[in-house]
Amino acid sequence: MNRGWISFRVSFIAALINYLFYPTRKTQHLFILNSPGTLIYLLVYVDDIIITGNNSTVIATIIDRLNALFALKDMGQLHYFLGVEVVHHGAYLVLSQRKYLREILHRAGLADCKPIATSISTSHVLLPDDSPLLDDPSRYRHTVGALQYATLSRPDIAFVVNKVCQFMHAPTENHWTGAKRILRYLKGTIDLGLWIRHNTGYQLQAFSDSHWSPNLQAYLDFDWAGCPIDRRSTGGHAIYLGSNLISWSARKQKTIPRSSTESEYKAIADTVAELIWLKSLLRELGLNSKAPTLWCDNLGATYLTANPVFHARTKHVEVDYNFVCEQVTQGNLKVKFISTDDQIADIFTKPLPSQKFEFLRLLTALNLRGNIRLSRLV
Repeated sequence: MNRGWISFRVSFIAALINYLFYPTRKTQHLFILNSPGTLIYLLVYVDDIIITGNNSTVIATIIDRLNALFALKDMGQLHYFLGVEVVHHGAYLVLSQRKYLREILHRAGLADCKPIATSISTSHVLLPDDSPLLDDPSRYRHTVGALQYATLSRPDIAFVVNKVCQFMHAPTENHWTGAKRILRYLKGTIDLGLWIRHNTGYQLQAFSDSHWSPNLQAYLDFDWAGCPIDRRSTGGHAIYLGSNLISWSARKQKTIPRSSTESEYKAIADTVAELIWLKSLLRELGLNSKAPTLWCDNLGATYLTANPVFHARTKHVEVDYNFVCEQVTQGNLKVKFISTDDQIADIFTKPLPSQKFEFLRLLTALNLRGNIRLSRLV
């Protein structure tokens, strides 16, 4: 790590503490100033800084003082941060990465490609050694690596990007075809942005899913042994604060499940861990919320959380089982059943037909930057 940057960070943090800011316990990048009548948040990443709060006079004073010490450049209202464009649209903020996506398309030689409606086909299977190896795998690795960062504002590609990331070591022509399909999808949806609405409340709720498709033909609700390579499952979640999607994930589970309920329960445990972290962060921000609700479309897993009686058949998920049940018993969490048709997390665990994909994409609050159609949000 650059010593100059380390020195700057140490000095900058010392200055913030001198101005009565304190660091949050949940992230090293966020600092808070909380005094009677004043609440200021300051986010710093390397040398990029965001500051916001309820007292514009105090904010201006802090900027002037920091500028005197570090020669900062005040960029005014937030419009761009770490490659993410921020558009102010009435009661909404819209987060997008149009410029970044155009750069990816250009570097991949697909700036003028033909758009496509979905990022992955329901019949397209990616396997190791399924076609000849690429002569130059670097383009694949650079493209897929860049796509990982694009998921910051595009939850709709999280699942498929996770898939193509699994073949970085030896990408084939078929894998490159899959990556190009993602780019073609992004070409046609480049104006989509993640909408964040003001004042929707501080209630957390989550949707958890794992996708079962042992023969890669039946697209059900869990991915028990779904990967044909190692029979691991894909778990996913979507977490909302009010009506705003603030956390999502699509990830292959680390262990091979022995049943669909076990697969789903592991996904629940991972989601609960994220909920606990977010709730703690909100508490540090001065925002207290009620016990979050986690929606699951597996009756067996939902029943286990509500009936803390340990069974021999669940001993292989004992740690996850005890962790989740403890949170439910203590009143920190509610787990409820939701039908498959209403399971938003499906978009993070399986390929979907275009109509279902577009419906769930809208529920993630992804929409055209100039178009407000958010009535179906949670």
